[in-house]
Amino acid sequence: MNSSIIALLHGPDRPGIVAKVAGWIHRKGGNVLHADQHLDLQENVFFQRIEWEPLEKSDRKEESAEFENFVLHELGMNIRIALSDDRPKIALMVSKADHCFHDLVLRVKAGEWNAEFIGVISNHHDLCKTCETYGLPFRHLPVSAETKSEDEAKQLGWLRKHGAELVILARYMQILSPRFLEQVGCPVINIHHSFLPSFAGAKPYHQAHKRGVKLIGATAHYVTKDLDEGPIIEQDVTRVSHRHGPKDLIEKGRDLEKLVLSTAVRRHLQNRVLDYQNKTVVFD
Repeated sequence: MNSSIIALLHGPDRPGIVAKVAGWIHRKGGNVLHADQHLDLQENVFFQRIEWEPLEKSDRKEESAEFENFVLHELGMNIRIALSDDRPKIALMVSKADHCFHDLVLRVKAGEWNAEFIGVISNHHDLCKTCETYGLPFRHLPVSAETKSEDEAKQLGWLRKHGAELVILARYMQILSPRFLEQVGCPVINIHHSFLPSFAGAKPYHQAHKRGVKLIGATAHYVTKDLDEGPIIEQDVTRVSHRHGPKDLIEKGRDLEKLVLSTAVRRHLQNRVLDYQNKTVVFD
């Protein structure tokens, strides 16, 4: 099957946007495969994700450029565009915990996602041998307060060298500096536990057990300079009870983290996420 074109657009709402977009594709002889839209009534902003299959003889990249020009100049809207057979290059950043790391790597190896892992950056040696078994390059860069700027510069150099188009923090237990985020040049997705109520600091599951929480959860979001406050892509929770000890909470939490992170990454790779004003529109 030939690759389809996927476009995500948003801008001020006005009558006729859907008709004009569909009309443009029809005039080119394309076949719309999926179309979804959302209107933010508070902000009067229109969002759309549309995917179509161009004529077999058409140049996908050329048609993408023409459509982008149409949306920018005739509709006055913002646009992001991709091809369905794009294979984004992903870099993983990890520390010691390996549950999210294994889950993500195995999903790509199983062919669930159209993506390529370019390697792993870690501030610990723990997953070095495991990366070798997966055939993934491993870059160890211990980070300390004294060397953070220098170490982040090395990380950025490695990411640029390998052409990273997405960075996933798979339980990477270091805070990325605003400078790193300004220069990384691609989206960064993070996963963290999110409790009701929330517990910060060491041993959060032990803290939660002491408080007798009834819900534990996880959140995947794009990383911004404001710690853990970036646009949320996916969240989930599970119920717990007095019968669950700290070990049970940790196991349940890890399962949630894997599911929530993989769902967020899948939606990102399928070009289903539009971030806007520190929140997201996620198209099913």
